[in-house]
Amino acid sequence: MNRFTSFACLFAALLTCSAAVSQPSGKPPNAVIPPNPFPEAVSVPPGIFEGGTEWLNTSGPIDIKDLRGKVVLLDFWTYCCINCIHVIPDLKYLEEKYKNELVVIGVHSAKFDNEKLSANIRDAILRYEIKHPVVNDSEMVIWRKFGTRSWPTLALIDPEGKFAGSQGGEGNRELFDVVISRLIEHHRAKGTLNETPIEFELEEGKAEPTPLRYPGKLLADAASNRLFISDSNHNRIVITDLNGLLLDVVGTGLIGKSDGDYSTATFDHPQGMALVDETLYVADTENHLIRAVSLSTKLVSTLAGTGRQGRPGDVDGDISKTNLNSPWDLCHANGTLFIAMAGPHQIWSHKIGSSNITIHAGNAREDVINGRLDLSAFAQPSGLSLDGTGQTFYVADSEGSAIRQVSVGSPGKVATIAGTSELPRGQSLFAFGDVDGVGADARFQHPLGVAWHDGFVYVADTYNHKIKKVEVATGATQTWLGTGKAGKSDTELNEPSGLSIAEGKLYIADTNNHRILVADLQTSQTSEIQLSGVTPPSPPKTTRILPNMANATDVSEQKVALNDSVTVTVDLAIPADHKLNTLAPVSCRVFLIEGDQILADAATAEGVEVTTNKTDGTFSLPLAKISGTATVAIEMSYGYCGIADSDVCKLANALWKFSIVVSEDATASEIKLAFPQTDAADAGN
Repeated sequence: MNRFTSFACLFAALLTCSAAVSQPSGKPPNAVIPPNPFPEAVSVPPGIFEGGTEWLNTSGPIDIKDLRGKVVLLDFWTYCCINCIHVIPDLKYLEEKYKNELVVIGVHSAKFDNEKLSANIRDAILRYEIKHPVVNDSEMVIWRKFGTRSWPTLALIDPEGKFAGSQGGEGNRELFDVVISRLIEHHRAKGTLNETPIEFELEEGKAEPTPLRYPGKLLADAASNRLFISDSNHNRIVITDLNGLLLDVVGTGLIGKSDGDYSTATFDHPQGMALVDETLYVADTENHLIRAVSLSTKLVSTLAGTGRQGRPGDVDGDISKTNLNSPWDLCHANGTLFIAMAGPHQIWSHKIGSSNITIHAGNAREDVINGRLDLSAFAQPSGLSLDGTGQTFYVADSEGSAIRQVSVGSPGKVATIAGTSELPRGQSLFAFGDVDGVGADARFQHPLGVAWHDGFVYVADTYNHKIKKVEVATGATQTWLGTGKAGKSDTELNEPSGLSIAEGKLYIADTNNHRILVADLQTSQTSEIQLSGVTPPSPPKTTRILPNMANATDVSEQKVALNDSVTVTVDLAIPADHKLNTLAPVSCRVFLIEGDQILADAATAEGVEVTTNKTDGTFSLPLAKISGTATVAIEMSYGYCGIADSDVCKLANALWKFSIVVSEDATASEIKLAFPQTDAADAGN
């Protein structure tokens, strides 16, 4: 594996490659194949994914030979990393554009100890809505095999199982788009490309709906008796009273950036908020926008940003022209809105009413450095809270696992009140743990939220599943709530992210538990707020793709016994020297039809559970909607691969139509169907 090399050099060679080569035997004699972009690519050995401790978003472990014929893109990531989060939209773009030819595999190689646990990675997969397989590389075994050095890194494997190269960092969508298209062009002409899409068993299919979905931040306002909740994965803001009674919902629940009234506005995973009079400002994180919600007119507008992700130093000054970069939290002081801009590791500011936005603190270097505002450094700031004087605010500096203190006015300074700082060569980024101590001796693990109260800063010590309490004057830190392990009792938390204080109570966004807790500041007695009237948003309407009945094979009438269901057994007819592809398992849909018209609203089954072995597919057909005689259509597909590692996988599909008669006089309890027998070279084409 030490022959693996960087992607940049290989891509440079790709741009200069223009020769065509003759088509190998078995193709038309005069045909030519576009050049192989990576003729010197290195074969990936079998078992390259060995060392991964668990697979998620798929029904079982995957070997590289299972993906022969596909372009494979490996994403080395860790779920705390803002740069890794920025790569996810690029992956989604490529997955959609090349859905028949590309398979993305996430290789989760953890930075923090908490990220090594598969249960937490599963929550991250759901939170970031990842739809490709992920292997838990908790001991960084796969990482080392590929010579990976940083998060994120993308590595490319061609359809013949050869490593083309890798590229670190974000912002490489266009590069990989070009390279993947060249690989597809070459291997399609060569006959080594598998264009059968693979459906994986995703974690989202196992998730139960909840009133809130991964709530990120919250804001409690005692004066108006209101609690504002960023229902982040429902893409909306939920407004309740302080006891949890629903008052309003802002946003449709769909991902988008539309302005308008509460019922039409859209967000994309919003996080922190700040309330100024009757305007609620929202960090619309994955839209890279700041939104303004008028609570009096019930209208949503865009305050800042273009909707495009900015880069470090990309500050125009004009609030409508400057690209933002993952704004994560907000706080308000003396007419100025301060923004935790997680992407460029800075604090930004906006004088409310002006048309200007600017950098307040941070030099865009990812580190934990104190001193002058412009010379200081942050590491993915993710939580803000103003103190009682209005002259200082506190920052949860998540990747540095530190709690920072920042002057509101300029000139001013940045200090660290708990956790490490000023360590050489960015070592503060790895100085994390779970230690109750004083100042630099204290340790946190990726804190995301802070709330100041009466000389103390309460910290959502997210990856330690705790709330800690830091005395500002001394830096003395102690655990205030939580056991240090994820749980769901009143004394346990699961990656809490947001905090807010009102009327002597601490409100907690217990993110991975999809709930809001309230704790008494004097006693720390804690309970879950029972939300009244809050329900999940309606799922988006989907358009079902119906089969073309002109392609159906007519089957003789089937008489079956009167019962709740009948067993349907299908001979899958897998060609000789081939095997069922476990990554493209048997799928089945059943419809009632009249003539050649499908009664879509009267389908007897949709996504019927299918049990298979290597030779047949069996499922249970409900008979509840069939009385007497009915016409049924059954559509089935499955994938199969050659036994040799070099063979390309294919897809077989079939559609049958027949009359089914349910009768007390009939005795049959099974219907038998069979795929047509075909040669492996022709099947599925």
